[in-house]
Amino acid sequence: MTSMSLFFNRHRPGLKRCAGAILGLVLAACAVLNPILPAETATMQPGNPAEGYLLEQGNHVRITVFNEPNLSGDFTLDPNGTLSMTLLGSIPAGGITAKALAGRIEDRLRKDGYFQNPKVAVEVQTFRPFYILGEVRQPGEFPYVTGMMVISAIAKAGGYDYRAWEGEVLLVRTINGQQKEYRAVERTPILPGDIIKVLQRRI
Repeated sequence: MTSMSLFFNRHRPGLKRCAGAILGLVLAACAVLNPILPAETATMQPGNPAEGYLLEQGNHVRITVFNEPNLSGDFTLDPNGTLSMTLLGSIPAGGITAKALAGRIEDRLRKDGYFQNPKVAVEVQTFRPFYILGEVRQPGEFPYVTGMMVISAIAKAGGYDYRAWEGEVLLVRTINGQQKEYRAVERTPILPGDIIKVLQRRI
């Protein structure tokens, strides 16, 4: 047996304890660097931001009354959540979907005797803003644009700051009136009203 083998045999218990201590320190360092995020991951499916979206004041919509260009056009919901249309006057639009608003306009056109079988389509042009907080250079409220992802939202806020935990964020999304927290990555699609929190490296 060589002198090196004798050395390792003699000091094996101590070397094992030392290796275990080093491994523990490495794992602890990783745990410190990694912030606590929810276990559930946000969906990577883009989805349609207008689906289920409830209109609110300030939103712009495009209303098309088929074969009636004089009634069609772009409209903005006023502070009371209503919009004003030719012939129909004020129409409550806040708190309902674009599809429901189209049905409401059709009903008004039919009941007021203007058309027997009107066809209306409503397209949402602007949505509620999203919010980005935490370790970015310019946190705040930003206009939502269809197709946005977490990384484009971070770019809108000036990018990560030097304390940021990069690559993953906390995403807060309102579903059926309740806020829910998710783990999200840079390529996760975002929706109107989402809150993105860039967390600090825990060092």
